[in-house]
Amino acid sequence: MKYLHTMVRVTDLDASLDFYCNKLGLVELSRKEVPQGKFTLIFLAAPGDEAAQVELTYNWEPEKYDSGRNFGHLAYEVDNIYKTCKALQDKGVIINRPPRDGKMAFVRSPDNISIELLQKGEALEKAEPWVSMENTGTW
Repeated sequence: MKYLHTMVRVTDLDASLDFYCNKLGLVELSRKEVPQGKFTLIFLAAPGDEAAQVELTYNWEPEKYDSGRNFGHLAYEVDNIYKTCKALQDKGVIINRPPRDGKMAFVRSPDNISIELLQKGEALEKAEPWVSMENTGTW
């Protein structure tokens, strides 16, 4: 058995691609338009790691999806949790669970999918402003 991908439904394709690619840093691997089914599939992955793919499914006829919380989350290892969170903040992304412990943070996609960011290796030394930062919303 081989892991292939995780699928998440998105309601605004442009906003989702902006978040996953321009802010989070994933790259688009492939795209498939399915006119008969009225949907688009876009496969993304972290640069250099095509084994762990995310499939964005965009249904052309609008649907409302409830909170992404019932999905669980996607998780990505990062080289520096503080630099990653700062870069996301600078791009307008809310850090829902700041990396107070130097190890873990959570953000959310435009469709409320939780994204866990984990520090590669050992936790970084605790540092401000993260240590004092409260959670924002749910994660």
